[in-house]
This record gives sequence, structure tokens and C-alpha cells, in this order.
Amino acid sequence: MNTTAAAIEAKVTVATIRTWCRHGVVAAVKTAGRWVIDAASLAHRIAIGARRAARKAKKVIFSIDTMTAIGGRRWQKNGMDRVYLNGFQTVPGLELDHYKSGSISYAALDGEKVSNGEGGRLATAVDKVYFDATDGKVYIKWGWGNPRSLDRDEIAERIFTAIRTAIAAL
Repeated sequence: MNTTAAAIEAKVTVATIRTWCRHGVVAAVKTAGRWVIDAASLAHRIAIGARRAARKAKKVIFSIDTMTAIGGRRWQKNGMDRVYLNGFQTVPGLELDHYKSGSISYAALDGEKVSNGEGGRLATAVDKVYFDATDGKVYIKWGWGNPRSLDRDEIAERIFTAIRTAIAAL
């Protein structure tokens, strides 16, 4: 297949096809100064591009509907409209086991054991997570725990990533 036919099939420019040939993105051989492109290799490259486009097309939208769909509870009072995300109050990646008394018996962060005290500090670092419908933003109300292994920015990033992932999975 020549570069013009490949460009039409891939819905890109001829210059893009030539670049792909030069960089080895598609299997091609240059004969008599012209590229001859392997059709199967081009089809594989088109499929890769389609998968990437599909991933990018899934846009995460923060709204009342998406927040309630991931388990949030809507609350309206005195002109405020919020969705509380109780499932996201703990630090993502934190695992805790408790004794019958309620004390922590085991704590791990991302599969690595941490002290029970650090587990408690991580568990109490976040008080509430909510979506404010008036401005369309997610807020974190910080708790009294002050962990040493993660700072507030890292905890917030983990929580926001978990929320985005939950919405994208809908």
C-alpha cells in the first residue's frame, strides 16, 4: 500500500504516514524512493490510536448525578447544596484491622506495614469529603490526625484520583 492510500485509511496526513514509516511505527519498506506500507501493520497502528482516543474521550464530570452515582449522599439546607462522599473519607491505600475493643491491630499503606499509631493518624486525617454543587468543586475538611508518611497534598491527590476513577468506571 502506498502513503496516499495509507493516509486515507488511517485518516491522517501523508506526512504523518511518512513519519510513521521513518520511525518504524508501521512496517514499511522504501523501494524506488517510495514507501510501501504493510497493511496489517497499519491496521494495528490504527487500532492503537482508536483505543487511545476512546480513553481520552471518557471525560470525568463532577456533578450531583455523578457524585450520587458513586455513593454520595445529597444534602440541601440554608441555600447550600452538597453531596457528601462518605466512602472517600479514608486515605486510599490504607488498610486497617481492629481488635474487638476498636483499637487498631494492623495498619498498612499501599501494602507496606506502618505503625498502628501512624495508621490511626492516617485514618483521622480526613473528616469529610464533599462536592459543593454551587461551584462544582470537591472539598476536603481535614480531621485532627497529622500523619508523617503522607502530607495533606498527597492525601488530597489520592482522594481526588479515587473519585475520578470511580466516576470514570460508571
